[in-house]
Amino acid sequence: MPYALIAIAAVIGCVIGFPLGIHYRKTVSEKEISSAEEEGKRIINEAIRSAETKKKEALLEAKEEILKDRSEYEKEVKERRADLQRQENRLQQKEENVDRKTEAIEKKEDQLAQKHAQLDKESEEIKLIKQSQTAMLEKISGFTAEDAKKYLIDQVESEVTHETALKIKEVESRMKEDCDNRAREVVAQAIQRCAADQVAEMTVSVVPLPNDEMKGRIIGREGRNIRTIETMTGVDLIIDDTPEAITVSCFEPVRREIARLALEKLIADGRIHPTHIEEMVEKAKREVDATIKAEGERAVFETGVRSVHPELVKMLGRLHYRTSYGQNVLQHSIEVSHIAGMMAAELGADVQAAKRAGLLHDIGKSVDHEMEGTHVALGVEFARKYKEREDIIHAIEAHHNDVEPKTIVACLVQAADAISAARPGARRENLENYIKRLQQLEEISTSFTGVEKAYAIQAGREVRVMVKPDQVSEDQMVILARDLAKKIEEEMEYPGQIKVHILRETTAVEFAK
Repeated sequence: MPYALIAIAAVIGCVIGFPLGIHYRKTVSEKEISSAEEEGKRIINEAIRSAETKKKEALLEAKEEILKDRSEYEKEVKERRADLQRQENRLQQKEENVDRKTEAIEKKEDQLAQKHAQLDKESEEIKLIKQSQTAMLEKISGFTAEDAKKYLIDQVESEVTHETALKIKEVESRMKEDCDNRAREVVAQAIQRCAADQVAEMTVSVVPLPNDEMKGRIIGREGRNIRTIETMTGVDLIIDDTPEAITVSCFEPVRREIARLALEKLIADGRIHPTHIEEMVEKAKREVDATIKAEGERAVFETGVRSVHPELVKMLGRLHYRTSYGQNVLQHSIEVSHIAGMMAAELGADVQAAKRAGLLHDIGKSVDHEMEGTHVALGVEFARKYKEREDIIHAIEAHHNDVEPKTIVACLVQAADAISAARPGARRENLENYIKRLQQLEEISTSFTGVEKAYAIQAGREVRVMVKPDQVSEDQMVILARDLAKKIEEEMEYPGQIKVHILRETTAVEFAK
């Protein structure tokens, strides 16, 4: 029962409460809608106010930007107007200058027209004066114009004939000078193309020793070893305080070379006694003989001279051990052969004959003092003995002017011999004299007035003189060259010829600022 009442009461409560709940919710919803509408109106109003504010700000910014652009534009317009005004002013000034120049040109044209008219008038007056003077001259001289012309032509012909004779003489003199220059060029080219070495030989040779104890072994007991060496080779052995060295002294280079080789072999072998010394000396002699033959064959091959007698080849090889004033005679002979051959080629002469005569010209120096006579006479004798041609024999005989040279080959050998012996450095004792000659040549050149500098070149065969252009004229250069050449001939001794070369240079310098 109670549960039923409770259920009934609940149903009644629900029936009564449902409408009440609906009414309450409706009331609440209406209030919320009203408040939402008010809130929406408020938001819309605020948005409208914010939009109006932003619109006003945007309008202000746009106005400011427009004002700024307008001011910049106005400024640019003002600057352009100023530039245009300046350009207009410059153009106006140029127009004024052109107008002034045009006026000046018109004035000059008027002046030139007046001068032309005056010159025409003066030329007419000159013609009249010339005609009157011509008539007066014909009257005074008694010659017509044709007669005077003929007289002048006759005078000119006479002068031209004289000038022609002088010109012919000048040409002949120039041709002679050109021939001399050509000869000098041939000699100079031969010297420049030949580059043979020179060996300055001494009269002593030094043999190095492994130690000083070897000196006692070479001397031997009571000096028997050294006596054997000196007797077998014909040299003098100098054993002094020089450490680890023995000096071999002899004026005969072949014997000195034999002794040097024998000593080197004995030192290398270590066995030093009279019997072994004799063996080594004989072996050294055979080696020197082989060297002599090889050197002779080398000289013949190097110069290109063919069909030389074997005995002459050996004699040429012996020249390898001969010296003349410190100059190796074989090298000198080879050099003379080359120089003579080159000069013969330049002149169109027999090149092979010149080279053969140059190689054999000092063949007489290969023999010892045992044979009497000069090296020229001995050379002629050997050449004739071994069937050399007569022109070669004549060149050998004439290379020191023992006889007058009669062929071109003889003259070439004579010149080549002088060139090889006289060139700087070829002979030891002439080197100091050569330097003194160069110094003397420069001193003589600078002793003349107007000479600035002087240089001796081409081994003393040419002197180049620099003159001051303000003191020496072009005409005076010719006189200076002749005077300088004469003074050199009077005061100096020299082989061959010396070319005097005068140089004059005028320069002008200015600076652009």
